[in-house]
Amino acid sequence: MRRRAIIGVSIFLLGIGAVMMANLDRPSREPEIYSRTGMDERRVQVQNLQHKSPHIQKVDTIQANEVLKKRLNNDPSIQMIHHNAQDKSHYYANEVVVDFSTIPSRTSLDKIAKDIDGVLKEKHNSSYIFKSYSKTTTELIQYFKQNHRITFAEPHYIYLQNEVNDTYYQNYQWNLPAIRTEVGWNVTRGSKKIKIAVVDTGVDLNHPDLSRRLTRGYNALSPKEPPQDDNGHGTHVAGIIASVPNNGVGVAGITWYNPIIPVKVLNSEGTGGSFDVAKGIHWAADHGADVINLSLGNYQPSAVMEEAIRYAMKKDVVVVSAAGNDNSSQPSFPAAYPGVLGVAAVDWEGQRAPFSNYGDYIDIAAPGVHIASTFFQGQYASLSGTSMAAPHVSALAGLIRSIDPNLRNTEVMNIMTRTTQQTERSRPAVYYGSGVIDNTSALEAAYRRKYPLGRTSEWFNQFFGR
Repeated sequence: MRRRAIIGVSIFLLGIGAVMMANLDRPSREPEIYSRTGMDERRVQVQNLQHKSPHIQKVDTIQANEVLKKRLNNDPSIQMIHHNAQDKSHYYANEVVVDFSTIPSRTSLDKIAKDIDGVLKEKHNSSYIFKSYSKTTTELIQYFKQNHRITFAEPHYIYLQNEVNDTYYQNYQWNLPAIRTEVGWNVTRGSKKIKIAVVDTGVDLNHPDLSRRLTRGYNALSPKEPPQDDNGHGTHVAGIIASVPNNGVGVAGITWYNPIIPVKVLNSEGTGGSFDVAKGIHWAADHGADVINLSLGNYQPSAVMEEAIRYAMKKDVVVVSAAGNDNSSQPSFPAAYPGVLGVAAVDWEGQRAPFSNYGDYIDIAAPGVHIASTFFQGQYASLSGTSMAAPHVSALAGLIRSIDPNLRNTEVMNIMTRTTQQTERSRPAVYYGSGVIDNTSALEAAYRRKYPLGRTSEWFNQFFGR
């Protein structure tokens, strides 16, 4: 009797072991989604990957962007820094951003205002914006460096959205199969616990394809107002990450469940100051963001922005930024800051987009040409730019953390850069970084790291036929 019992237990344990071995590489059990394996195949379960009745706004922003740049170049209240013959950065004339090592008293602030013939415009933590009616920005910086205990004093830089033109809409979302999104959904479709902040022009809070995915946000320009998008850029970025899949409406986002934190730091023209962008990053990091997407940039390093990036990194946030769209090797910030994942753009053939910036600060690449997504005022639009490439990476970071929320930000970034598409790895790193993202490979790697022997529930469910 005892011998039979021993034999029975042995068989049971061997059975368990066999199931365990069979599940070593088994992904989590999401309902299966079929993916196209070639251009001829269209067997995609997600109904709205191919939009059969598109109401897509054909947006051409070349002229608008050129008009904006000319206005900034000729505006007497705006100053320029010429990095080279092509690339320029802008900042607000007669203003300075100052970070104090010791918070000044009201008496000290009054004296400063008198000394500079100006006013205190705004403050956030230990950083302040001062404006003078008579002193130049250079004179203001010199004054603060000579007369006060400060961490830094610098111009109030202007950031622009990293979006370029598009007058063409393809009738399906080529970008999703290009990064193996659908097969990756068999591993995970996301988690409501992992939040992704879009620090941008805000988001259309009432968009039918986004509103259910939005959580509490912040308007750094007008803190008492909601982060409503009055430009379209932020809504487009958010839709790439989170527009509702499989609902027969509009377009499909890369994540199914991850909430979007809308943070408005850019105005209706798509521009914003370094101070407000930094405020938005701080707010997102303090309010539960696991990933922050920054589809914006400037060619001039900024101490207030770098401090905000370091703050988010210390909070274990994955920070993703667009590389810029001037076909330039001039480093763009925040993409070039240490710890930020700088993203270049590729087209539907996996080739570098002709506008995409390049350099040794590029970490990874993603689709950024003719990307269909949500747009403000309840619309849809097709846009191109590294602004569109970055949210593909942010979405993947959110999915990876959905599998394992305990992964450090650096571990999430390492998984993405180690699992890029094989065909891209031999291409120049200055254009592609480690290569084009591969959602399936990255998510499977994260799953194996989290569950090296598979999920216990799956073993027992399969063994007992449940």
